[in-house]
Amino acid sequence: MSQQHDLLGIAKPRHPLFSMIRFEDFPKIKNNQRTKIITDFYQVTLKKACPCKIQYGQNRFDFDEGIISCFAPKQVSIIDEDFSFATAGWHLSIHPNFLRPHPLSQKIKTFGFFDYAVNEALLVSEEEQKALENIFECIEKEYLLPIDNFSQDVVIAYVDLLLSYCNRYYNRQFITRKINSSEMLVRVEQILNVYFENANNKGLPTANDLAQELNLSTKYLSDCLKQITGQTTQQLIHEKLIEYAKDLLTTTELSVSEIAFQLGFEYSQSFNRLFKNKTSKTPVEYRKSFN
Repeated sequence: MSQQHDLLGIAKPRHPLFSMIRFEDFPKIKNNQRTKIITDFYQVTLKKACPCKIQYGQNRFDFDEGIISCFAPKQVSIIDEDFSFATAGWHLSIHPNFLRPHPLSQKIKTFGFFDYAVNEALLVSEEEQKALENIFECIEKEYLLPIDNFSQDVVIAYVDLLLSYCNRYYNRQFITRKINSSEMLVRVEQILNVYFENANNKGLPTANDLAQELNLSTKYLSDCLKQITGQTTQQLIHEKLIEYAKDLLTTTELSVSEIAFQLGFEYSQSFNRLFKNKTSKTPVEYRKSFN
């Protein structure tokens, strides 16, 4: 934490494991080269004015609008030569050790927006932004107070509330962008159709394979699909696989082992278990029901 403050040329943090900085207090820093940044802490920022872009994972965030962005420890961010900081807003940094042994230390790992390697930051309405600003202000007030036996509990309570609001707004964002998400579903089905039509034992497709094909993070893709279909990426993959298995069982003379091999299974027993789990019948029983 102290190293981050030193690099920014600002006063040392008031707490060794978390800090709250206003972007208005950031000095003007001229970046002369493309720079990779890796931190050991969670970061939540609210940018009210920021004509800049940053690469996070394989994609770029555009911060021209007032948005919330969340970054996890050990994630790689890249800023270019023309990078400039936001001129208004807050930058909250929290080391994982600050959260231990509070329940939030595990809860924070369930928030998918910390894992996104996509251009999908949180856009908030004016009303939502005001609600988040109020929480940031409460955290800031606590940060500026002398540390006592209650400081950590109070700050963690505010951070928990902040992330709960973010989670609500992220889920709202999925709903309001339903058209884009529906287009994503069509693309997912197209990819799976091509895959299974040309499988020939290339191995079973995974959620990670699909995410990479779509240039999305695995968690973000699963969140979107869950909102549209009620199913995770892996469940959709299995559903599509079973559809193709049914076609092969009813329209070809291939043995169950040959079908399993063609669909990407290394062992036919695994195919049999999955098929029965999804249809309540073994592949042989399903084939016989059509004879």
